[in-house]
Amino acid sequence: MRAAIWLLVLFSVAAAVALFAGNNQGTVTVFWPPYRLDLSLNLVLLLLVAAFLLLHTALRALSALFDLPRQALRWRTQQKERGMHALLLDALSHLLAGRYIRARKSAEAALVQEASLSAGGAGPGNGAQLRTLAHLLAAESSQALQDRPAREQHLQSALEQSTAREGLETHEGALMRAARWSLEDHEPQAAIDWLQGLPGGAGRRTLALRMKLKAARLARHTAAALETARLLAKHRAFSPAAASSLVRGLATDLLNGAHDPAQLQKAWASLEPAERAMPELAIHAAQRLVAIGGDAHLARDWLLPVWEQQHQLGDSLKVKLVLALEQGLDSIDGAWLARIEAAQRANPRDATLQYLAGAACMKRQLWGKAQQLMRQAALALQDPGLHRDAYRALARLAEERGDEEAARTAWRQAAVD
Repeated sequence: MRAAIWLLVLFSVAAAVALFAGNNQGTVTVFWPPYRLDLSLNLVLLLLVAAFLLLHTALRALSALFDLPRQALRWRTQQKERGMHALLLDALSHLLAGRYIRARKSAEAALVQEASLSAGGAGPGNGAQLRTLAHLLAAESSQALQDRPAREQHLQSALEQSTAREGLETHEGALMRAARWSLEDHEPQAAIDWLQGLPGGAGRRTLALRMKLKAARLARHTAAALETARLLAKHRAFSPAAASSLVRGLATDLLNGAHDPAQLQKAWASLEPAERAMPELAIHAAQRLVAIGGDAHLARDWLLPVWEQQHQLGDSLKVKLVLALEQGLDSIDGAWLARIEAAQRANPRDATLQYLAGAACMKRQLWGKAQQLMRQAALALQDPGLHRDAYRALARLAEERGDEEAARTAWRQAAVD
């Protein structure tokens, strides 16, 4: 369609020119004494057009001729830039292939090429970013070669080159690489210092949080590691099971770091509600509190949410819960005794609850009921520790009533376990 329109326009122009030229009787007279030259108007117009075209062509030719040195300089600059980029690609390829010496040489050659371009005033617009990347590649290769002085030199150069506003992302990358190298050298505090130099947004990225978590764990900063693990769990950096296990382990370490009841209570209060609801943590915290001489009533308060869901616990956790409650039976109150008795009556075949109820009866000096419950529990308990403790309790009960033969039998059975 467009070609047809152009043809119509050309035909129209040709027709207009033919009509104008065909009926044009005008002449142009040029006087050059003593001569007189008569020319038709059509010829004069053609000569003017030809002169214009000739002059335009000549000017274009002269412009191209005078522009040749600049074109040659630009071509040489482009060749150098292509060579510089090729050296950067070679450095990256060698680094990925594990050829670290060649990677460092290529990166340093790229730096020399860029310096040559900048000295000639023809440096690339992203020269600072290119220099930073080249220095980082050289530093990464030096780290792999265990050449720490060269690594530090290239790292400092990279940080100096990436301070400009347009190199912010590259600067953040340099700080993260420096933190990772510090972790590889087992210098967690240095890694933490590098990560603290990141802006707020960059410091909350998953990669930065992972390194911060590793550094905090190596430095034994349990509280900081726990906080970082919570952020990673919110970012879904781990699977739910892995995140729960990681948080539970760090919270356990935090509780183990407390050496008196006040510190333990402070550590327990610093945990989030979801963490305090974890049966493993609650049981461990209660056992730890009793072990360091804390209030047994407070320990049982921590265990109450776990006790209310004890029917959902596995056998191993239920055994730990019973052992934790057994530690504080000397000061157990009537409310807890009622809870234990109600749970045992609701589950009369649960040997673990029978053992706990029997231990509570022993503390209350209800010898007959305690013996009955302990005998039933000893026959059904699967956990070796509780099974042994049940027979030891039966031996003490036998000694209490003066039955030496039954006591020896029970002690012998406890020793076998």
